[in-house]
Amino acid sequence: MTVSRYPVRLILMLAMMLLAAALAWGLRPTVVIADLRPKVELEELIPREFKQWRELPASGAQVINPQQTELLNKLYTQTLTRSYINRQGIVVMLSIAYGASQSDGVALHYPEVCYPAQGFQVLWNRKGMLETDFGSIPVKRLMTTLGNRSEPVTYWTTLGDQVVYGGLDTKIAQLKYGFRGQIPDGLIFRISTISTDSDTSFEIQAGFSRDLIATLSADSRLRLAGIAG
Repeated sequence: MTVSRYPVRLILMLAMMLLAAALAWGLRPTVVIADLRPKVELEELIPREFKQWRELPASGAQVINPQQTELLNKLYTQTLTRSYINRQGIVVMLSIAYGASQSDGVALHYPEVCYPAQGFQVLWNRKGMLETDFGSIPVKRLMTTLGNRSEPVTYWTTLGDQVVYGGLDTKIAQLKYGFRGQIPDGLIFRISTISTDSDTSFEIQAGFSRDLIATLSADSRLRLAGIAG
């Protein structure tokens, strides 16, 4: 009788590993949600003038992009940066980055990580809710500084049609889409003002967001902020 050179336990372990690999391959997401929906065109989606706000010429306040152009092009399908001014002369800076495919290999980069890479100091970072007529948006609010520049920041991120806080929240949402065989798109919506008064700045940023969202169609609101109303 010939005795096998390999213990039964080792053979079983190898078989289980091969089965797990086969299941992982079979279950890996292949459907890109963005391919099934109308293409996002940020330049057309975001109006240049709405309510009391109008676009400020390029000579206005500088919108900080805390990532180099090469990295932005790698991470995102589209980006949009604009400054807006209202009747009182208050300037709000808007930056939107959209990625058509959000997988583990290509994921959104969050301001609390990217701002320090650009030399900013993040003094604090808090979760909050932005109330609109169409629903509440989970947001993060940061107070950042760079030399004499103080810049309060409000931002939110979407994965597919829902807003996520990042970290574990994003991973859970990715898994839910993955179990359905889907790869979601993602977006970062960021607004900021140059001011040392963070409380007033966040109120202004919230008002700007509400005014903008109110001008959009239900489908655009869903894509931009995870709310249809």
